[in-house]
Amino acid sequence: MANRAHQALEGSSLIQRLPPGAVNRIAAGEVIERPAAVVKEIVENAIDAGATRIDIEIEHGGKSRICVTDDGCGMGPDDLTLAVERHATSKLAPGADGDYDLMNIATMGFRGEALPSIGAVARLSITSRAKDGADAWTLSVEGGVQKGPSPAAFGGHGTRIEVRDLFYATPARLKFLKSDQAETTAVGETVRRLAMARHEIAFTLSSSGRKMLNLAAEAPGEDGRLRRLAAIMGREFGDNALAIRAERDEARVSGFAGLPTYNRGLPDKQFLFVNGRPVRDKLIVGAVRGAYADFLARDRHPAVALFLDLPAEMVDVNVHPAKTEVRFRDAGGVRGLLIGALRHALAEAGHRASTTVSAYALGKMAPQSSGPVTPMRGGYRAPAPNPYARDWQAPLGGEAGLGDRPRGFEGGFDGGGGVGAPSARTEPESPAPQGETQNHPLGAARAQLHETYVVAQTQDGLVIVDQHAAHERLVYEKMKAALEGGKVPSQGLLLPEVVDLTTDEVDRLALRLDEFAALGLVMERFGEDAVMVRETPAMLGEVDIKGLVQSLADDLSALGESLALKERLEEVCSSMACHGSIRSGRRMTGEEMNALLRQMEATPHSGQCNHGRPTYVELKLADIERLFGRR
Repeated sequence: MANRAHQALEGSSLIQRLPPGAVNRIAAGEVIERPAAVVKEIVENAIDAGATRIDIEIEHGGKSRICVTDDGCGMGPDDLTLAVERHATSKLAPGADGDYDLMNIATMGFRGEALPSIGAVARLSITSRAKDGADAWTLSVEGGVQKGPSPAAFGGHGTRIEVRDLFYATPARLKFLKSDQAETTAVGETVRRLAMARHEIAFTLSSSGRKMLNLAAEAPGEDGRLRRLAAIMGREFGDNALAIRAERDEARVSGFAGLPTYNRGLPDKQFLFVNGRPVRDKLIVGAVRGAYADFLARDRHPAVALFLDLPAEMVDVNVHPAKTEVRFRDAGGVRGLLIGALRHALAEAGHRASTTVSAYALGKMAPQSSGPVTPMRGGYRAPAPNPYARDWQAPLGGEAGLGDRPRGFEGGFDGGGGVGAPSARTEPESPAPQGETQNHPLGAARAQLHETYVVAQTQDGLVIVDQHAAHERLVYEKMKAALEGGKVPSQGLLLPEVVDLTTDEVDRLALRLDEFAALGLVMERFGEDAVMVRETPAMLGEVDIKGLVQSLADDLSALGESLALKERLEEVCSSMACHGSIRSGRRMTGEEMNALLRQMEATPHSGQCNHGRPTYVELKLADIERLFGRR
C-alpha cells in the first residue's frame, strides 16, 4: 500500500502493460500443460495443413525433444514469420462485414496461440517448404526470441517442427511434469485419439528410437474407420463391434460400439469425436450408461467410439484454450440421439454374443497327451468316442419333440426330476429332422450338464447355454414389453406377506409404490418398519418375496437421482427378472431346452444377461477339430 501511495504521489500509473515475453509465458500455462499438449497442437496444425502422413518422434517423454514431420501444404518465409506471432492464423477468415465468426469453426485449430506459446517456454525450430515453393525455409524461437527465417534443406513439401528442452525458460513448470514413462503414455494416448479421428492419415510415433505406433492410411468410409479403430482399440473390438448410424434434424452420429458381453472394468475405451475433433465430455458417459443400462452391471463398461457431426453453429469449441471441451446448443437432443443410436444397434444385434467368450473357452481347452490305457475292474477302459466328430451321434440323437412346436415359458417350468440326478443327462429318443440344426442359429438341444448348462448342436459346431442367465434375459424382455404396453399382470397372494425392513428402506419404497404396482408388485406400508405384499408379477410364478423386496430396497438406495424414471424401472425389472428366473440345478426336458433356445433366437439382446454376462458360448466345429489335431 505504501508503494502504491508513493507511486500515486509521484503521478505514475498503478497498472502496467506486460511485455510480450511474459504474456506468452502466461498463455503457455493454459495451452501447453505437458509434452502431450505440445504434440496435440502441432499434429492438429498438420491435419489442418492437409497432411496425409504425420511422423512423431519424442525423447524422454517429450521433455527433451519432440519432432513432428508432415507432408502438408507447407509455408513460405512470410508465413513462417507470422506463424510464431500471437493470434496469427490462417484458419479464420473475416465475413462480409469484416468480423470473424467464432461460432462457425471447421478446423482443428483457430486461436493462433500454440506456436508462440511453445516458443516462449522451449527451443522451437520450424522448417518448411510450400507445395508451390522452390526453396525450404527455417525459423527458430528460443525463450520468445526469434531468429530467421533463413534458407534450409528439406526434401519434398511439408513442415518439420522440432521442440527441445520444454519449459527450460520456466523451470518451475518442470517440477510438475511426471516421469518419462507417464509423459510417454500421455503422448501415446493423444496421438491415438487423433489417429482415430482421422483414419485416412498415416501416423507413426517413436519414443527414443522405439516404434510405438505405425498406422497406415486407411481408405475413406466405414470399413477403413473400423480397421483403424481395431488397430488402436484392439482386434477384439473390431470383431465385436456394432455399426452405429443415426440422424436427427441436422445432427448425425456414426461409429462403432462393442457388444455388451465385450465389456471392461474401466470406461477407458469410450471415445467421442465432434466434427472430427476428439473431445472429453461427460455427455458420452451418461449416454453410454443409459443405452447399456439393460445389459451391464454398474461396475462394467462397454467400448465405444462415436463420431458426431453437426453444424458448426450448434457446437461451441471456443470454451477452453486446449480445445478438449465443447459446449452443445442442445445437449439434451445430442444425448437423446446418442442413446437412441446405441439402443437401435444393440436391438439389431439380436442374440449375438462376443467372440471373446468362445475364444476364452477354447483357450482353456488344453489338449491332453495320450497316456496308457487305464485299467478297470473286469478289463480296461476303452477310449471314449469323439462327440464332435462328423460321423458320431450323441445318444440323445435328437428328440422326437425337437422338431415340434416349442412350449413357451408363460406357465413356468414343470418340476422335473428325481433324487440324485446325474450331472450329464441325455434322453434317447428318435432322431430329430435333418433340418433341425440348420434352420436355427442356436441349433437343437442334445444334453444338459450339471443341471445348469444346455448343450445344443448347430450346423457347424455346438452351443453351451447358461440356463439361468438365458431365462433371466427372456423374463426381463417380457417385463419390459409388458411395462411399455401397460400394467404387468399380477397374481394375488392367498395370505399377504409382511416383509420387515428398516424405516429408511420403507420410506424409499413408499415413494415408489405406484411404480411397483405398474410392474405387478402390489404392496403397502405396514407400520413404520415393514411393508405388506399383496400381489406379485404373474410371470415370475413362485418367488422369494422377502428377498425380492429387500433387493428392490437396496437398488433404490444405490440408484442415483440423475437416472430417468424409465431407467429406474428397468433397473427394478432387471432385479425382478434375476429373482424370478430358473435356477442352476433345475432339470429340464428336451422340449423345455429347445423352447429355451427358440425363445432366445426370437428375443432381442438374448446373447447376454442383464448383468453383461454371456448367456451362451458358441464353439465352431473347425476350432474343436483343431483341438484334437484333426486340422
